[in-house]
Amino acid sequence: MNLNLPARCAAVVGALAPAGLALLLAGAAMAQDAKPPVPNNGDTAWLLVCSVLVLMMSVPGLALFYGGLVRTKNMLSVLTQVMMIISLCGITWVLYGYSLALGASGGALNPYIGGLDKAMLAGVTSSSNAATFSTGVVVPEFAFIVFQMTFFMITPALIIGAFAERMKFSAVLLFTLLWSTFIYIPIAHWVWAIAAPDDVAAAAKAIVEAGTDAAKKAAAEAKLAEIFGSAGWLAQAGAIDFAGGTVVHINAGIAGLVAAIVIGKRTGYGKEAMPPHSLTMTLIGASLLWVGWFGFNAGSNLEANGTAALAVINTMIATCAAAFSWMLCEWATKGKPSLLGMVSGVIAGLVAITPACGFASPMGALVLGLAVSPVCLLFCTSIKHALGYDDALDVFGIHCIAGILGALGTGILVNPALGGTGVFDYTIGAPGAYDMVFQMTAQVKAVLATIVWSGIGTFVILMVCKLVVGLRPAEEKEREGLDITEHGERAYNY
Repeated sequence: MNLNLPARCAAVVGALAPAGLALLLAGAAMAQDAKPPVPNNGDTAWLLVCSVLVLMMSVPGLALFYGGLVRTKNMLSVLTQVMMIISLCGITWVLYGYSLALGASGGALNPYIGGLDKAMLAGVTSSSNAATFSTGVVVPEFAFIVFQMTFFMITPALIIGAFAERMKFSAVLLFTLLWSTFIYIPIAHWVWAIAAPDDVAAAAKAIVEAGTDAAKKAAAEAKLAEIFGSAGWLAQAGAIDFAGGTVVHINAGIAGLVAAIVIGKRTGYGKEAMPPHSLTMTLIGASLLWVGWFGFNAGSNLEANGTAALAVINTMIATCAAAFSWMLCEWATKGKPSLLGMVSGVIAGLVAITPACGFASPMGALVLGLAVSPVCLLFCTSIKHALGYDDALDVFGIHCIAGILGALGTGILVNPALGGTGVFDYTIGAPGAYDMVFQMTAQVKAVLATIVWSGIGTFVILMVCKLVVGLRPAEEKEREGLDITEHGERAYNY
């Protein structure tokens, strides 16, 4: 999501006096007043295709990626967990998730959570439109809903890699329901609930048109302040996250760490060999994730334009750089370059570029990709072993750590002096002045807020799950494998 909201309303209101700005806003308003905007067929097709690509990231992509990394006796359990998480989240998104997270955007909402005015998609029809990130441009609301649904689906599915091979299926389902409702939805609202660009431009125009009429000007300024105040509180603070560095990856990563610690280590961890049973499956899954990620990142622009193209090339470059960087680091430290390491680098690069893909320059993406792998490799090996937690598939070491580096890197790489796009200001119709201290403060605030809310909330939810259904199967069932003991079938019949 491209968060193009000025964070300081008072400064914006004070900047609306220049005559040139008045002409700019008046011209834009004349174009908008001619007739209501209608969706562009190209934008609509792009968003629908991207929705399918993001679904492919989950099933089959993530399912095969995680499935190949576990032992044979637990392969089917991972596939089943991913499939059912996707299905459960699809239901809850249309029942209440969309409305609480994003459905009331630009309407009656508060900075911390949305309302239920669009629960069960009330009032949404094939003629309903949703705002994009350009004035006078909209997309069908159903297309926006299903695109955002795929993000809602994959985020809790990412978490299961941290506690793979040792959690009851009933606990996975209850955890998913509670976590997606009380953790994902609020954070998505904080970061991605923003006012429609047309509303901001119209309010800014009204301020200019008020001229010396104090009463009209005060009313217009109050309206603009109301519009800004209806955005999520992290968006108001100026945090930017193009496609989910905080909402998806840091959120899932820190939840995975908490879950791995609370649930405990796999039976036999540190005493028995637990190698991936099929790196072939893992490579297939990672490849599907890479391809699908173009929908994840470029689709977050909502429009098929130059910014979407920027997101595509940045996603490609950062991923290539991270895979190459991980290979070099592992080769230098372990003596051999492994396929598992290269695949891990691919995921780390994809995660790191996610928040920055529509803001950074291609060379900025290259630097970010090269830089992220050494840090993630350190967390997935030395730090994990030193601290002794069993993050089975390195959800924390890759998603959370790369997400943090990406979120902070976005605050730097958005700088126009480094080739970045800057942060667009709808009240002036152009990127605003870059302030590194302000932007980095906002990024740090978003990272910390996500870690605290997700970390504490995940712990509480796990305690509830433990009380209601229990978290782990009996030791003998875990040793036999979750495929048979939880689902009564096997991934392989040999």
